[in-house]
Amino acid sequence: MTLAIGVDVGGTFTDIISINDAGEVRTSKVPTSVADQSAAFMAGLSSLGYDDLSTVDLISHGTTVGTNAVLERKGAVCGLITTRGFRDTMEIGPRTRPHNYGLTGEYVPLIPRHLRVEVDERVNAAGEVVIPLDEDGVRDAARHLLRLGAESVLVMFLHCYANPVHERRAAAVIRELWPTDYVTASHEILAEHREFERLSTAAVSSYVQPAIDKYFSHLVARLAAAGYQKELLIMRSNGGVTTERIASRAPVQTVLSGPAAGVTAAARICSETGHMRCVTADVGGTSFDVALIVDGEAITTSRHELAYNVPVQLPMIDIHTIGAGGGSIARISSQGLLQVGPESAGATPGPVCYGRGGDRATLTDANLLLGRLNPEHLIGMSGAVDVELVEAAMQRDVGQHLGLDAVQSAQAIIRVANDLMAGAVRSVLLSRGHDPRDFGYFAFGGGGALNAVEIARELAIPTVIVPYRLGITSALGTLVAQSRYDYVQTVNRLTAAVEVQEVTAIAERLSVEGLALLHDQGIEPEKIRVRRVLDMQYDGQTHVVEVPFLDGDDWEALETRFEELHEASFAFAAPGAIARKLVNVRCAVIGEGQPVDLELIPRAGRPAADLQGAVTGTRQVAFGESWLDATILRRELIPIGARFGGPAVVEQDDGTTVIDAGCAIEVDRLGNLVIDVTGGGA
Repeated sequence: MTLAIGVDVGGTFTDIISINDAGEVRTSKVPTSVADQSAAFMAGLSSLGYDDLSTVDLISHGTTVGTNAVLERKGAVCGLITTRGFRDTMEIGPRTRPHNYGLTGEYVPLIPRHLRVEVDERVNAAGEVVIPLDEDGVRDAARHLLRLGAESVLVMFLHCYANPVHERRAAAVIRELWPTDYVTASHEILAEHREFERLSTAAVSSYVQPAIDKYFSHLVARLAAAGYQKELLIMRSNGGVTTERIASRAPVQTVLSGPAAGVTAAARICSETGHMRCVTADVGGTSFDVALIVDGEAITTSRHELAYNVPVQLPMIDIHTIGAGGGSIARISSQGLLQVGPESAGATPGPVCYGRGGDRATLTDANLLLGRLNPEHLIGMSGAVDVELVEAAMQRDVGQHLGLDAVQSAQAIIRVANDLMAGAVRSVLLSRGHDPRDFGYFAFGGGGALNAVEIARELAIPTVIVPYRLGITSALGTLVAQSRYDYVQTVNRLTAAVEVQEVTAIAERLSVEGLALLHDQGIEPEKIRVRRVLDMQYDGQTHVVEVPFLDGDDWEALETRFEELHEASFAFAAPGAIARKLVNVRCAVIGEGQPVDLELIPRAGRPAADLQGAVTGTRQVAFGESWLDATILRRELIPIGARFGGPAVVEQDDGTTVIDAGCAIEVDRLGNLVIDVTGGGA
């Protein structure tokens, strides 16, 4: 019997799901242990009865260690050895500014200037050695950085994407004297032009590597002590998984690990149920993450900014994040305006309603006062909520400043939060030229379905889909994800000067390592596919268009495809008028993982014989300014195929779904609540 476990560590909760092929499904949600994420990881396994892991075949993990290290600036003391004259590339960057208006702003580089050292060497853009590498200078630089307390070191030389000979040799020289394995050569992380983006991406990897490596090593040791005998799989930002050993070598590829897992699960669920175009909305304790699914697949990007002037230039799921989650703190600004987030109460102390010492009103507290959450059975609590304590905090933090009572303050918080979230969804859809009316709204995360109907109505999105286990969707994503490795090589030449055979040879060379890695993971050749994409542009452009490179393509077919995609992306094309350039060749090697039958998850519930058997009572719930009697249902008791109407609140152990009046709901074969926002009650 195959037993697989998926674990996602979020900012507030650690979510776990286990599935075996006998149809047994177990889930758990425990508070995240911020100081040591592995503690909550192991506690969650224990809560499901997995103290002995010797019978477990697979554990897959989504983590926030790397992301947190960058955002909180708690990474390693990192040094940089670079080409003479390029010490200040980090500050110069793309000459952007943190705010569109005004001249204020602060930028603190991941590697401070006194830890950046220049050496003599030079390779030109054609890959020709212009100035030989000063190896003694590299040794002196490494010793200097060690004296300054550097834990990790990055080597980034100009034009190494064209010829990495100097970077390879410098890294080898440094490794001879560096006391740890934390030596990174930038071309090993990103073999692409644009030195600032390459430097930033490699710097993130070097900066977080010690923290990631120590965390993974500690976790692997704890799992082994509990009897786990297989390799730990790690979720990557591109929506694929890899082994812990490979993830430790290039940890920058895990910086969106958790959010990517959720979108991966959403794409799988949507494609299996025919919802081929969806916007995903993941509401956790600290953030609101938005992504797009088109034709059943998550939209990806090759650039993501973790923070101002900290871009990561790697293939990853395109996720837009704002600081608005269940733990987002409500406050009155110096201008007298109500703001929600980005500061969060997190897991510790958490919202006031959890009774863990939190004393500042949050979005979760507002939902509780409005009847959307059950004060007698709040997720993560063993007893009832002290509602008076929540009301007092709401009145102190918001009400007294705005002349509102506690309930009115809660309603104001919900309206502000909804506006923030709807704005994020609108921005993601419209920036890609999509009409919201053509999409569904896939809501997940512990708080994702509390306001999903309100946001969908605001944006004229007709359908809301809430997965059966909405609060642990990201944990499920780590199990349904495929193994995936992405590679890139810069060409940066006009298409007229490049033969298609040369492009094919580059793509085949890029795929070799990925094919070998998948073979080592035991994935059969017939379950492996290679996806090739060309980054193309008109000569003189900055932005590129990703053009699929298919077997048998010639330049005529590729350029026609480029013109069509350029027209779709930028609303214009100039066939034959402007020379076209091939910027990069990209290659993704994808291997199918262990198949997971998603129908097992709702089957593992205990559905009642009819819908009435799922009803547990009614409760007064605020919908906008109105208070209505809402039907309360238990999610696991609702039978497949059931139909009902709002107003209703569907409660489960990992999340709550609030359904407004005027909605029609149907439960599909995977247990998803499919909510017709425009339809009448059933």
